[in-house]
Amino acid sequence: MVEPSYNFRFDDMASPGFDAAEADLEQSRPLNAQEAQDLRRRLPSLSPWGVIVGQCLVGVAVVLLTWLVSGDGVRAWSVAYGALVVVLPAAVFARGLKSQFSSLNVITAGFGFFLWEIVKISLSVGMLFAAPGLVDEIDWLFLLLGLFVTMKVYWLALVIRPKQKPGAGTQTMALDDVKSKQNLKS
Repeated sequence: MVEPSYNFRFDDMASPGFDAAEADLEQSRPLNAQEAQDLRRRLPSLSPWGVIVGQCLVGVAVVLLTWLVSGDGVRAWSVAYGALVVVLPAAVFARGLKSQFSSLNVITAGFGFFLWEIVKISLSVGMLFAAPGLVDEIDWLFLLLGLFVTMKVYWLALVIRPKQKPGAGTQTMALDDVKSKQNLKS
């Protein structure tokens, strides 16, 4: 009986995923200054401070609504503390991301993001653990209500993000058009 031989080489394997990625890299090019400016004008970014202001406004609204509906100061303070558990760490996070160290280059920006995210989560958890000592007669259900509603402003900010500015029309081109133009050039 003859044993089959297995001569296997990685070079013989087809790798369509890598070929497609290499083709995409060959077709991409850095934007020039004018193209980058047009892109920023067409797709305005949302400031993290705008989100934090929105969280503060929603937090205040929920506190006032809770106080008006329930008439209970304990519940209103619990909602306020829940909103503060979201807003204060988010402000620290936004300030940390805007620091000079966090914007030196791509590596420090990525490291800074993760570092400040850990700080934000730790501060939130620490504030929750400190709540019984800081808030007199805490109502955990209303604290979580304030925390939850205030945290949902992140999603609301995605829906109500700045719209495309008038006069900054988008120019889109199909990939087939790009390929046909490249074939005409060659």
